[in-house]
Amino acid sequence: MGKRNYLIEGVSGSGKTSVCDELRRRGYHAIDGDRELIPDETPQQQPSLSEAGPEGSVARAAWMHGQHVWDVDKVMSQIGYKGSEMSFFCGGFRNHGHVIHLFDEVFVLDVDQETLRRRLALRDHDVFGGQAEEQEFILILHNTKQDIPAQSTVIDATATLDDVVDQILAQCA
Repeated sequence: MGKRNYLIEGVSGSGKTSVCDELRRRGYHAIDGDRELIPDETPQQQPSLSEAGPEGSVARAAWMHGQHVWDVDKVMSQIGYKGSEMSFFCGGFRNHGHVIHLFDEVFVLDVDQETLRRRLALRDHDVFGGQAEEQEFILILHNTKQDIPAQSTVIDATATLDDVVDQILAQCA
């Protein structure tokens, strides 16, 4: 197992990718899980959109969200990386129950609803959270907190990016 491993979670639009980029800029080992840890699937292995519900529906957005998983073997490989004092895994994934016990701490980026709406409005339409029904679903997740791992440390992600990263690093010290 790596020296210390941290998970940075939160709903879409909470700032996980920005935090990952800033940690990297500061020289930390940070993995953008939503890009680097997704499974390598063949078209035959991919779930069918016919199960998802009508296009443009919140049900389809919920289904798409539920399909977002990380490759557990890739996560395990990165957790075993010993070349850094700390490793940060940034992103949300629905199968976190398989590996969450391997993280030294889980940080959840949290923003108020107004900030979240503003951030989602800036998303490209081809990115999850860029469509109206996806934004509606994300706001439901934000309000219910149903997707947040138990035993996590909440970080106020409405602060500046530097302050958010400083808060995380202070918790890791």
